[in-house]
Amino acid sequence: MDIKPALVKELRERTGAGMMECKKALVETKGDIDAAADYLRKAGAAKADKKSSRVAAEGRVAIRSDEKAGRHVVVEVNSETDFVAKDDNFRAFVEQLADVILTQRPANVEALLRSSVAGKTVEDLRLELVTKVGENISVRRFDVVESRGNVGTYVHGNRIGVVVDLEGGDAPFAKDIAMQIASLAPRYVAGEEVPKDIVDKEREIIQAQTAEEKKPPEILAKMVEGRLRKFLDEITLTGQMFVKDDKKRVRDVLAQHKAKVKGFRRYEVGEGIEKKAADFAKEVEAIAQGSQSR
Repeated sequence: MDIKPALVKELRERTGAGMMECKKALVETKGDIDAAADYLRKAGAAKADKKSSRVAAEGRVAIRSDEKAGRHVVVEVNSETDFVAKDDNFRAFVEQLADVILTQRPANVEALLRSSVAGKTVEDLRLELVTKVGENISVRRFDVVESRGNVGTYVHGNRIGVVVDLEGGDAPFAKDIAMQIASLAPRYVAGEEVPKDIVDKEREIIQAQTAEEKKPPEILAKMVEGRLRKFLDEITLTGQMFVKDDKKRVRDVLAQHKAKVKGFRRYEVGEGIEKKAADFAKEVEAIAQGSQSR
């Protein structure tokens, strides 16, 4: 069947699929552009299913805020490579998801994927994106911070996103605290939030490290507690040294601004995802051996 280039171009603009894929879809559907679009969506779903086992540990973080409603969204979407994470189609998808979360308020990722956007579900859009970029795309997580307080947000390089909720202070100071969290990655706001089992385990490790030192028991006990305090300061926001003035701790600058941290969210692309280490030498060797065997 003779498929006109203009029809192929129209289908490509509509779906984002490659020229040859669009032409094949139109041939299969005898030139019916709507049926061809459905054909490509089904093909995309099949490709996405094949790619779903591949590790997606790169990607982007986006933040959206509705100041009037007091609602702030942070979302992470993953791709397989940093190259795709920088692609305009991928960037637009992530930003669109942030807007959907902000306006439609889905309860979780599963509900987000079922959310409707211009007659399609987010899952439909994800499958279309997989077809366009040729990689596994994973909508990993999102959080919504509801607050009428002083909320600071910060995105660093599209890879780290922070939303921090303050009581008191002002907008520039809230952003400073968000940048602090992005930079030094505290795990808790203050020492009293650190679970007892983590404190006990760290104390046990420090005691083992100091056991061989020839010092009186009371001195060793003070050393253990001193090192434990240092550990707690490192993992808590209020205990850290302030990045804009390393002579002060965050708790000191919070007191100066009459502010209190109510909570924060910090997302970093790929954190906690086990990445597959690529051995390119072995890959090349395997390809060469495969070529020789044919």
